[in-house]
Amino acid sequence: MPTMGRGRQLFTSESVTEGHPDKVADQIVDAILDAILEKDKVARVACECLVKTGFVLVAGEISTECYVEMPDIVRDTLRRIGYTRAKFGFDADTCAVLTAIEDQSPDIALGVDRSLESKLGEMPETLGAGDQGLMFGYACDETDVYMPISIHLAHRLARRLSQVRHEKILPYLRPDGKTQVTVEYYDSQPVRVHTVVVSAQHASEVALSKIREDIVEHVIRETIPADLMDDDTRILVNATGRFVVGGPQGDSGLSGRKIIVDTYGGFARHGGGSFSGKDPTKVDRSGSYAARYAAKNVVAAGLARECEVQVAYVIGVAQPVSITVDTKGTAQVPDEAILEVVKKTFDFRPGAIIERFDLRRPIYSQVSCYGHFGREDLDLPWERLDLKDDILKYV
Repeated sequence: MPTMGRGRQLFTSESVTEGHPDKVADQIVDAILDAILEKDKVARVACECLVKTGFVLVAGEISTECYVEMPDIVRDTLRRIGYTRAKFGFDADTCAVLTAIEDQSPDIALGVDRSLESKLGEMPETLGAGDQGLMFGYACDETDVYMPISIHLAHRLARRLSQVRHEKILPYLRPDGKTQVTVEYYDSQPVRVHTVVVSAQHASEVALSKIREDIVEHVIRETIPADLMDDDTRILVNATGRFVVGGPQGDSGLSGRKIIVDTYGGFARHGGGSFSGKDPTKVDRSGSYAARYAAKNVVAAGLARECEVQVAYVIGVAQPVSITVDTKGTAQVPDEAILEVVKKTFDFRPGAIIERFDLRRPIYSQVSCYGHFGREDLDLPWERLDLKDDILKYV
Protein backbone atom coordinates (compact mmCIF):
# COMPACT_ATOMS: atom_id res chain seq x y z
CA MET A 1 0.00 0.00 0.00
CA PRO A 2 2.15 2.87 -1.27
CA THR A 3 2.02 6.15 0.59
CA MET A 4 -0.41 8.45 -1.21
CA GLY A 5 -1.52 10.68 1.63
CA ARG A 6 -4.69 10.75 3.66
CA GLY A 7 -8.25 10.64 2.37
CA ARG A 8 -9.54 9.59 -1.04
CA GLN A 9 -7.25 9.65 -4.07
CA LEU A 10 -7.22 8.19 -7.57
CA PHE A 11 -4.25 6.82 -9.52
CA THR A 12 -4.20 5.60 -13.13
CA SER A 13 -1.82 3.39 -15.16
CA GLU A 14 -1.99 2.18 -18.75
CA SER A 15 -0.71 -0.76 -20.77
CA VAL A 16 -0.73 -1.66 -24.46
CA THR A 17 -1.02 -4.89 -26.43
CA GLU A 18 1.65 -6.50 -28.59
CA GLY A 19 0.04 -4.95 -31.68
CA HIS A 20 0.43 -1.36 -30.50
CA PRO A 21 2.83 0.32 -32.96
CA ASP A 22 5.37 1.34 -30.30
CA LYS A 23 5.35 -2.18 -28.89
CA VAL A 24 5.75 -3.63 -32.37
CA ALA A 25 8.98 -1.65 -32.61
CA ASP A 26 10.13 -2.81 -29.16
CA GLN A 27 9.49 -6.43 -30.04
CA ILE A 28 11.44 -6.14 -33.29
CA VAL A 29 14.59 -4.76 -31.66
CA ASP A 30 14.46 -7.25 -28.78
CA ALA A 31 14.01 -10.10 -31.26
CA ILE A 32 17.11 -8.87 -33.08
CA LEU A 33 18.98 -8.64 -29.76
CA ASP A 34 17.98 -12.20 -28.82
CA ALA A 35 18.98 -13.58 -32.22
CA ILE A 36 22.43 -12.00 -31.90
CA LEU A 37 22.98 -13.06 -28.28
CA GLU A 38 22.08 -16.61 -29.21
CA LYS A 39 25.13 -16.67 -31.49
CA ASP A 40 27.43 -14.13 -29.82
CA LYS A 41 27.10 -13.66 -26.04
CA VAL A 42 29.49 -10.71 -25.91
CA ALA A 43 27.93 -8.74 -28.76
CA ARG A 44 27.23 -5.06 -28.24
CA VAL A 45 23.76 -4.12 -29.41
CA ALA A 46 22.00 -0.77 -29.32
CA CYS A 47 19.32 -0.61 -32.00
CA GLU A 48 16.09 1.28 -32.51
CA CYS A 49 13.11 0.75 -34.78
CA LEU A 50 10.56 2.90 -36.57
CA VAL A 51 7.40 1.40 -38.09
CA LYS A 52 4.79 3.00 -40.34
CA THR A 53 2.39 1.64 -42.94
CA GLY A 54 4.27 -0.93 -45.01
CA PHE A 55 7.63 0.22 -43.68
CA VAL A 56 10.12 -0.87 -41.01
CA LEU A 57 13.41 0.91 -40.33
CA VAL A 58 15.99 -0.64 -37.99
CA ALA A 59 18.92 1.60 -37.08
CA GLY A 60 21.67 1.59 -34.50
CA GLU A 61 25.07 0.35 -33.47
CA ILE A 62 25.91 -3.36 -33.35
CA SER A 63 29.33 -4.93 -32.86
CA THR A 64 29.30 -8.70 -33.29
CA GLU A 65 31.16 -11.60 -34.90
CA CYS A 66 27.93 -13.26 -36.04
CA TYR A 67 25.38 -12.60 -38.77
CA VAL A 68 21.62 -12.53 -38.44
CA GLU A 69 19.08 -11.97 -41.20
CA MET A 70 17.33 -8.87 -39.89
CA PRO A 71 14.54 -8.72 -42.48
CA ASP A 72 13.57 -12.31 -41.61
CA ILE A 73 13.52 -11.48 -37.88
CA VAL A 74 11.36 -8.43 -38.56
CA ARG A 75 8.87 -10.39 -40.64
CA ASP A 76 8.72 -13.30 -38.21
CA THR A 77 7.98 -10.87 -35.37
CA LEU A 78 5.19 -9.19 -37.31
CA ARG A 79 3.65 -12.58 -38.17
CA ARG A 80 3.71 -13.70 -34.54
CA ILE A 81 1.94 -10.50 -33.49
CA GLY A 82 -0.71 -11.02 -36.16
CA TYR A 83 0.05 -8.41 -38.82
CA THR A 84 -0.37 -10.79 -41.75
CA ARG A 85 -2.87 -9.02 -44.00
CA ALA A 86 -3.05 -5.57 -45.53
CA LYS A 87 -6.61 -5.20 -44.19
CA PHE A 88 -5.12 -5.34 -40.67
CA GLY A 89 -3.03 -2.30 -41.57
CA PHE A 90 0.28 -4.14 -41.99
CA ASP A 91 1.49 -7.20 -43.89
CA ALA A 92 4.64 -8.96 -42.71
CA ASP A 93 5.28 -10.48 -46.14
CA THR A 94 5.04 -7.32 -48.22
CA CYS A 95 6.33 -4.52 -45.99
CA ALA A 96 9.66 -2.87 -46.75
CA VAL A 97 12.48 -3.51 -44.25
CA LEU A 98 15.38 -1.05 -44.21
CA THR A 99 18.47 -1.23 -42.01
CA ALA A 100 21.04 1.38 -41.04
CA ILE A 101 23.57 -0.35 -38.79
CA GLU A 102 27.09 0.63 -37.79
CA ASP A 103 29.61 -0.76 -35.28
CA GLN A 104 29.55 0.49 -31.72
CA SER A 105 31.77 3.53 -31.31
CA PRO A 106 35.31 2.53 -30.32
CA ASP A 107 35.26 5.42 -27.86
CA ILE A 108 32.40 3.76 -25.97
CA ALA A 109 34.01 0.33 -26.18
CA LEU A 110 37.17 1.79 -24.65
CA GLY A 111 35.36 2.39 -21.38
CA VAL A 112 33.05 -0.62 -21.41
CA ASP A 113 35.66 -3.30 -22.16
CA ARG A 114 37.80 -2.20 -19.24
CA SER A 115 36.52 0.05 -16.46
CA LEU A 116 38.31 3.09 -15.09
CA GLU A 117 38.89 1.21 -11.83
CA SER A 118 40.70 -1.55 -13.73
CA LYS A 119 42.90 0.94 -15.54
CA LEU A 120 43.83 2.54 -12.21
CA GLY A 121 44.56 -0.85 -10.64
CA GLU A 122 41.78 -0.44 -8.07
CA MET A 123 40.06 -3.70 -9.00
CA PRO A 124 40.57 -6.68 -11.33
CA GLU A 125 39.56 -6.52 -14.96
CA THR A 126 35.90 -5.53 -15.02
CA LEU A 127 33.31 -3.97 -17.31
CA GLY A 128 32.60 -0.26 -17.18
CA ALA A 129 29.08 1.12 -17.50
CA GLY A 130 27.93 1.46 -21.10
CA ASP A 131 26.58 4.95 -20.52
CA GLN A 132 25.97 7.58 -17.91
CA GLY A 133 22.50 7.94 -16.42
CA LEU A 134 20.19 7.28 -13.53
CA MET A 135 17.98 4.23 -13.06
CA PHE A 136 15.15 3.55 -10.63
CA GLY A 137 13.84 0.30 -9.19
CA TYR A 138 10.62 0.08 -7.20
CA ALA A 139 8.55 -2.40 -5.23
CA CYS A 140 5.57 -2.27 -2.90
CA ASP A 141 3.42 -4.75 -0.99
CA GLU A 142 0.23 -3.74 -2.79
CA THR A 143 0.13 -6.97 -4.84
CA ASP A 144 1.67 -10.42 -4.46
CA VAL A 145 4.12 -9.56 -7.28
CA TYR A 146 5.23 -6.39 -5.45
CA MET A 147 3.86 -4.03 -8.10
CA PRO A 148 1.38 -1.14 -7.92
CA ILE A 149 -2.07 -2.56 -8.52
CA SER A 150 -3.00 -0.10 -11.30
CA ILE A 151 -0.20 -1.17 -13.66
CA HIS A 152 -0.55 -4.81 -12.61
CA LEU A 153 -4.21 -4.87 -13.64
CA ALA A 154 -3.60 -2.83 -16.80
CA HIS A 155 -0.99 -5.39 -17.95
CA ARG A 156 -3.31 -8.28 -17.17
CA LEU A 157 -6.07 -6.66 -19.22
CA ALA A 158 -3.74 -6.11 -22.18
CA ARG A 159 -2.49 -9.69 -22.07
CA ARG A 160 -6.04 -11.00 -21.89
CA LEU A 161 -7.07 -8.79 -24.82
CA SER A 162 -4.35 -10.40 -26.95
CA GLN A 163 -5.19 -13.87 -25.63
CA VAL A 164 -8.85 -13.74 -26.70
CA ARG A 165 -7.70 -12.62 -30.16
CA HIS A 166 -5.08 -15.35 -30.59
CA GLU A 167 -7.40 -18.07 -29.25
CA LYS A 168 -10.21 -16.77 -31.50
CA ILE A 169 -12.56 -16.32 -28.56
CA LEU A 170 -13.17 -12.90 -30.13
CA PRO A 171 -12.02 -13.57 -33.72
CA TYR A 172 -12.95 -10.11 -34.99
CA LEU A 173 -10.29 -8.39 -32.87
CA ARG A 174 -7.15 -7.02 -34.51
CA PRO A 175 -3.66 -6.71 -32.96
CA ASP A 176 -3.69 -3.11 -31.70
CA GLY A 177 -5.09 -2.24 -28.30
CA LYS A 178 -4.67 -0.24 -25.11
CA THR A 179 -5.89 -0.62 -21.54
CA GLN A 180 -6.09 1.71 -18.56
CA VAL A 181 -7.05 1.20 -14.93
CA THR A 182 -7.86 3.85 -12.34
CA VAL A 183 -7.66 2.69 -8.73
CA GLU A 184 -9.32 4.46 -5.83
CA TYR A 185 -7.30 4.71 -2.61
CA TYR A 186 -8.43 5.62 0.84
CA ASP A 187 -5.72 6.52 3.36
CA SER A 188 -3.11 4.94 1.04
CA GLN A 189 -5.04 1.66 0.82
CA PRO A 190 -6.45 0.55 -2.58
CA VAL A 191 -10.14 -0.04 -2.02
CA ARG A 192 -11.72 -0.38 -5.47
CA VAL A 193 -11.29 -0.04 -9.20
CA HIS A 194 -12.77 3.31 -10.15
CA THR A 195 -12.50 3.15 -13.97
CA VAL A 196 -11.51 0.55 -16.58
CA VAL A 197 -10.68 1.62 -20.13
CA VAL A 198 -10.16 -0.79 -23.04
CA SER A 199 -9.54 0.26 -26.63
CA ALA A 200 -9.51 -2.73 -29.00
CA GLN A 201 -8.90 -2.68 -32.75
CA HIS A 202 -11.61 -4.63 -34.55
CA ALA A 203 -13.02 -5.67 -37.91
CA SER A 204 -15.17 -2.99 -39.54
CA GLU A 205 -18.37 -5.04 -39.72
CA VAL A 206 -18.73 -5.67 -35.96
CA ALA A 207 -21.22 -3.54 -34.04
CA LEU A 208 -19.94 -1.45 -31.15
CA SER A 209 -22.59 -2.90 -28.83
CA LYS A 210 -21.27 -6.44 -29.42
CA ILE A 211 -17.66 -5.35 -28.94
CA ARG A 212 -18.50 -3.70 -25.62
CA GLU A 213 -20.50 -6.68 -24.41
CA ASP A 214 -17.77 -9.16 -25.40
CA ILE A 215 -14.91 -7.13 -23.92
CA VAL A 216 -16.70 -6.79 -20.60
CA GLU A 217 -17.53 -10.50 -20.44
CA HIS A 218 -14.35 -12.07 -21.83
CA VAL A 219 -11.67 -9.54 -20.90
CA ILE A 220 -12.63 -7.27 -18.01
CA ARG A 221 -14.67 -9.73 -15.89
CA GLU A 222 -12.03 -12.40 -16.48
CA THR A 223 -9.22 -10.10 -15.32
CA ILE A 224 -10.33 -7.61 -12.67
CA PRO A 225 -11.10 -9.27 -9.30
CA ALA A 226 -14.83 -9.04 -8.58
CA ASP A 227 -14.25 -7.66 -5.09
CA LEU A 228 -12.50 -4.62 -6.58
CA MET A 229 -15.43 -3.69 -8.82
CA ASP A 230 -18.87 -2.44 -7.86
CA ASP A 231 -21.93 -0.89 -9.49
CA ASP A 232 -20.17 2.48 -9.62
CA THR A 233 -17.09 1.23 -11.45
CA ARG A 234 -16.98 3.01 -14.78
CA ILE A 235 -16.23 0.86 -17.84
CA LEU A 236 -15.28 2.51 -21.13
CA VAL A 237 -14.78 0.32 -24.22
CA ASN A 238 -13.76 1.95 -27.51
CA ALA A 239 -14.85 5.34 -26.29
CA THR A 240 -14.63 6.97 -29.74
CA GLY A 241 -17.16 4.45 -31.06
CA ARG A 242 -14.87 2.91 -33.68
CA PHE A 243 -11.29 1.51 -33.79
CA VAL A 244 -10.77 -0.10 -37.21
CA VAL A 245 -7.63 1.67 -38.41
CA GLY A 246 -4.84 0.77 -35.99
CA GLY A 247 -1.31 -0.48 -35.65
CA PRO A 248 1.41 1.24 -37.70
CA GLN A 249 -1.23 2.36 -40.20
CA GLY A 250 -3.05 4.36 -37.57
CA ASP A 251 0.02 5.72 -35.81
CA SER A 252 3.75 5.50 -36.34
CA GLY A 253 5.59 3.27 -33.86
CA LEU A 254 8.95 3.91 -32.25
CA SER A 255 10.99 1.70 -29.94
CA GLY A 256 11.72 2.99 -26.46
CA ARG A 257 8.61 5.16 -26.28
CA LYS A 258 6.63 3.12 -23.76
CA ILE A 259 9.06 3.37 -20.83
CA ILE A 260 6.32 3.95 -18.24
CA VAL A 261 4.36 0.94 -19.50
CA ASP A 262 7.57 -1.09 -19.28
CA THR A 263 8.17 -0.15 -15.63
CA TYR A 264 5.78 0.98 -12.88
CA GLY A 265 2.92 2.74 -14.61
CA GLY A 266 3.98 6.15 -13.35
CA PHE A 267 3.87 5.13 -9.69
CA ALA A 268 7.65 5.41 -9.31
CA ARG A 269 10.18 7.77 -10.86
CA HIS A 270 11.96 6.96 -14.11
CA GLY A 271 15.45 7.93 -15.24
CA GLY A 272 14.38 8.28 -18.88
CA GLY A 273 16.31 5.43 -20.51
CA SER A 274 14.50 2.65 -22.37
CA PHE A 275 15.28 -1.07 -22.27
CA SER A 276 14.45 -2.67 -25.62
CA GLY A 277 17.17 -3.24 -28.18
CA LYS A 278 20.02 -2.84 -25.68
CA ASP A 279 22.50 -5.49 -24.56
CA PRO A 280 23.11 -5.75 -20.80
CA THR A 281 26.27 -3.61 -20.76
CA LYS A 282 23.82 -0.73 -21.21
CA VAL A 283 22.95 0.18 -17.63
CA ASP A 284 19.61 1.63 -18.73
CA ARG A 285 18.59 -2.01 -18.82
CA SER A 286 20.85 -3.92 -16.39
CA GLY A 287 20.96 -1.14 -13.79
CA SER A 288 17.16 -0.88 -13.76
CA TYR A 289 16.85 -4.64 -13.33
CA ALA A 290 19.30 -4.57 -10.41
CA ALA A 291 17.50 -1.66 -8.75
CA ARG A 292 14.16 -3.50 -8.98
CA TYR A 293 15.81 -6.63 -7.56
CA ALA A 294 17.10 -4.69 -4.56
CA ALA A 295 13.83 -2.84 -3.93
CA LYS A 296 11.75 -6.01 -4.19
CA ASN A 297 13.93 -7.95 -1.76
CA VAL A 298 13.85 -5.06 0.73
CA VAL A 299 10.03 -5.05 0.70
CA ALA A 300 9.81 -8.86 0.76
CA ALA A 301 12.11 -8.87 3.81
CA GLY A 302 9.56 -6.69 5.61
CA LEU A 303 11.82 -3.67 6.04
CA ALA A 304 9.36 -1.36 4.27
CA ARG A 305 5.96 -1.44 2.61
CA GLU A 306 7.40 0.29 -0.44
CA CYS A 307 10.92 1.01 -1.61
CA GLU A 308 12.44 3.00 -4.44
CA VAL A 309 16.13 2.54 -5.25
CA GLN A 310 18.04 4.93 -7.49
CA VAL A 311 21.39 3.95 -9.01
CA ALA A 312 23.48 6.38 -11.10
CA TYR A 313 26.42 5.58 -13.38
CA VAL A 314 29.21 7.24 -15.36
CA ILE A 315 30.25 5.77 -18.70
CA GLY A 316 33.36 3.63 -18.39
CA VAL A 317 33.17 3.39 -14.58
CA ALA A 318 32.06 0.18 -12.87
CA GLN A 319 30.93 1.41 -9.47
CA PRO A 320 27.82 3.59 -9.35
CA VAL A 321 28.43 7.22 -8.49
CA SER A 322 25.43 7.13 -6.17
CA ILE A 323 22.87 4.77 -4.64
CA THR A 324 19.78 6.15 -2.93
CA VAL A 325 16.93 4.48 -1.05
CA ASP A 326 13.53 6.08 -0.45
CA THR A 327 10.83 4.15 1.41
CA LYS A 328 8.30 7.01 1.43
CA GLY A 329 8.04 6.85 5.22
CA THR A 330 6.94 3.19 5.29
CA ALA A 331 10.12 1.63 6.69
CA GLN A 332 10.59 -0.22 9.97
CA VAL A 333 14.12 1.22 10.29
CA PRO A 334 15.68 4.48 9.01
CA ASP A 335 16.26 4.74 5.26
CA GLU A 336 19.96 5.29 5.99
CA ALA A 337 20.13 1.84 7.60
CA ILE A 338 18.37 0.25 4.61
CA LEU A 339 20.78 1.98 2.26
CA GLU A 340 23.74 0.45 4.10
CA VAL A 341 22.06 -2.96 3.90
CA VAL A 342 21.50 -2.53 0.15
CA LYS A 343 25.14 -1.57 -0.40
CA LYS A 344 26.34 -4.63 1.52
CA THR A 345 23.92 -7.06 -0.12
CA PHE A 346 23.82 -6.00 -3.76
CA ASP A 347 26.66 -5.49 -6.26
CA PHE A 348 25.62 -2.85 -8.77
CA ARG A 349 28.67 -3.07 -11.03
CA PRO A 350 27.50 -3.89 -14.60
CA GLY A 351 29.67 -7.01 -14.84
CA ALA A 352 28.37 -8.31 -11.52
CA ILE A 353 24.76 -7.68 -12.54
CA ILE A 354 25.29 -9.49 -15.84
CA GLU A 355 26.84 -12.46 -14.05
CA ARG A 356 24.21 -12.71 -11.28
CA PHE A 357 21.27 -12.57 -13.68
CA ASP A 358 23.01 -14.40 -16.55
CA LEU A 359 22.01 -11.61 -18.91
CA ARG A 360 24.09 -12.60 -21.92
CA ARG A 361 21.39 -14.92 -23.26
CA PRO A 362 18.27 -14.51 -25.42
CA ILE A 363 15.66 -13.69 -22.77
CA TYR A 364 14.51 -10.25 -23.86
CA SER A 365 11.74 -10.82 -26.42
CA GLN A 366 9.53 -12.25 -23.67
CA VAL A 367 9.59 -8.97 -21.71
CA SER A 368 9.23 -6.60 -24.65
CA CYS A 369 5.46 -6.56 -23.94
CA TYR A 370 3.39 -6.41 -20.75
CA GLY A 371 6.15 -5.10 -18.50
CA HIS A 372 9.62 -6.08 -17.40
CA PHE A 373 8.65 -6.37 -13.73
CA GLY A 374 6.08 -8.28 -11.70
CA ARG A 375 5.74 -10.93 -14.41
CA GLU A 376 4.02 -13.83 -12.68
CA ASP A 377 4.06 -15.77 -15.96
CA LEU A 378 7.86 -15.73 -16.33
CA ASP A 379 10.87 -16.80 -14.28
CA LEU A 380 12.96 -13.63 -14.47
CA PRO A 381 16.17 -13.53 -12.40
CA TRP A 382 15.69 -9.93 -11.27
CA GLU A 383 12.27 -10.87 -9.87
CA ARG A 384 13.59 -13.52 -7.47
CA LEU A 385 13.51 -13.08 -3.70
CA ASP A 386 16.67 -15.05 -2.98
CA LEU A 387 18.38 -12.26 -1.01
CA LYS A 388 15.63 -11.25 1.40
CA ASP A 389 17.12 -13.46 4.15
CA ASP A 390 20.58 -12.02 3.52
CA ILE A 391 19.13 -8.54 3.97
CA LEU A 392 17.78 -9.42 7.40
CA LYS A 393 21.23 -10.53 8.57
CA TYR A 394 22.43 -6.94 8.43
CA VAL A 395 19.46 -5.35 10.22
